[in-house]
Amino acid sequence: MTQVFSEDGAVHPATVLSAGPMTVTQVKTKATDGYDAVQVAFGSRKEKNISKAVRGHLKGVNARFIKEFRTADPSAYKVGDRIDLSAFAAGDLVEVSAVSKGKGYQSVIKRHGFSGQPRSHGQKHSENAPGSISGGLRNKVPKGMRMAGRMGGERITVKNLTVVGVNPETNELLISGAVPGRRGTLVEVRG
Repeated sequence: MTQVFSEDGAVHPATVLSAGPMTVTQVKTKATDGYDAVQVAFGSRKEKNISKAVRGHLKGVNARFIKEFRTADPSAYKVGDRIDLSAFAAGDLVEVSAVSKGKGYQSVIKRHGFSGQPRSHGQKHSENAPGSISGGLRNKVPKGMRMAGRMGGERITVKNLTVVGVNPETNELLISGAVPGRRGTLVEVRG
């Protein structure tokens, strides 16, 4: 993340995304595949780390990520086309999706915002305990009971983020605020 100063001198937090040019690797149509979509490739990695099947499919394009997007008009694209940042301008509203940071096994305090028990009145090591789960006449734990468990690592979508700046020379996109994921996560930006 970084800071961006607006015209009136106010500072805004922004996330810098590397949105290098993507290459169209396949165009799917309703006639051949049953739906309309465009498959694009992004990034680069060593050729030895790409399987022969994927290498044959990409036809010489070195890519780290392959992603498919539904489109209303697949005839606007053809294999080999480059998609760059020309679709975005400062001030556009976008929605961003990515897989959030994995936080491992967490207690109910961090995972669900429980308050926990007070330290006084005989508590020794149970401040983070979830408390009663309403046993009553039941003999099993009800479905959906909020308990400790794995947290993070889920697909998150953040809507109505503003594009602060576009830098076509370095293929960087500046988006206001924070976006889900850690460094190196594949992020989808939809306008």
